[in-house]
Amino acid sequence: MKRLFSLLAILLLSALAVPALVHANNRPAKFDTIVVKMPNQATLTLFVKDKAQLRQMRAYKLDSLMVMLDKYITQAEVASKNSKDEQVTMEFYPAKDNPGKAVPEQIRVTVHNRQKSGDHVEVRLGPSFGMVIDDNDNDDNVNIHIGRTESTENKDSLRKVKSEEHFNRAYHSTFTMDLGLNALVNRKPQLDALGQEQTYDLRPLGSRYISFQWRQSLRLGAKGSPLYLVSGPELAFNNYMFDNNRQIVLTDTRTEITTVTTPANRNLEKSKLATTTINLPLMAQLYFRDQKGHDAFRIAAGGFAGYRLSSHTKLKYQEDGDTKKDKVRGNYNLEDFQYGLQGMIGIRGLDFFVKYNLNELFKDSRGPQAQTLSFGITFL
Repeated sequence: MKRLFSLLAILLLSALAVPALVHANNRPAKFDTIVVKMPNQATLTLFVKDKAQLRQMRAYKLDSLMVMLDKYITQAEVASKNSKDEQVTMEFYPAKDNPGKAVPEQIRVTVHNRQKSGDHVEVRLGPSFGMVIDDNDNDDNVNIHIGRTESTENKDSLRKVKSEEHFNRAYHSTFTMDLGLNALVNRKPQLDALGQEQTYDLRPLGSRYISFQWRQSLRLGAKGSPLYLVSGPELAFNNYMFDNNRQIVLTDTRTEITTVTTPANRNLEKSKLATTTINLPLMAQLYFRDQKGHDAFRIAAGGFAGYRLSSHTKLKYQEDGDTKKDKVRGNYNLEDFQYGLQGMIGIRGLDFFVKYNLNELFKDSRGPQAQTLSFGITFL
């Protein structure tokens, strides 16, 4: 291990003296690299973000720094040999023992026991500097990273801490997308102008529901409480695709869903009513995690209110060998305001939603009386 410190001292002195940066093929992204090849075939690599970061090393006296590192690494090696663990990490605080001197605030030494391939030592000097030393039987490979250098264990711990901080925040904001299907429920019999009952059905896969929501979650209660209040503006698109050659017809007084009669040879490939609404949901949500801190189960229930922004009908058919598309915008006696109930249930990374409109799709006595039921999966 002593020879590694000699190589390390040469590397630091060389790095401070070299004005130009030599690029290597294996450098990390957005880092400049200095490569020093020694006569004994050892390769020393220095990664820096910029020259200013490199100059920060001048604040340290190399001789005293090397002696300090030698002492700390020796202590870590002794602890590693006396331990059955594959990895031993020790932290030292030189600044507390040497007030007023240019020494690192913290030095963290991680030693990996490798009986066959040699020692692997990671040294971290405070928040800004770090190095990795591999001592193998065949060659010496010393990498010094100016910038944050974390072991796998430290990275996992950091991710866990960040995850805890994120989960324990009182306020969360996220963007979600709902994708599902529409159905018309509680349909009342529809009578045409002649008093005859008219029936209609929707194509299940063609009657799609899509919404985009900027969801805001506010925790209710103390830190760690699973109860949240969820809201946020939502833009929703409802499609009602009619089956059996039916189409929307607007008369002077009402809207009807009738069978196509003219021209006689016209067969509709698509016949739909589409609406665009802006909604504001409000739900109470229970959010639970497992013992490892992963998303486990969540359930939410509440209501929503919204306003219809636009609506149109669209027909697609064949006529004289050509494909025709007719799109007509209008209100079609649809209700402008809507309100209803909605809920969500999620397991791990999968969420399901359901929405039920309490109001009718069309205005009273101005169109078919039915309520909308939407259900599907939440993404993002």
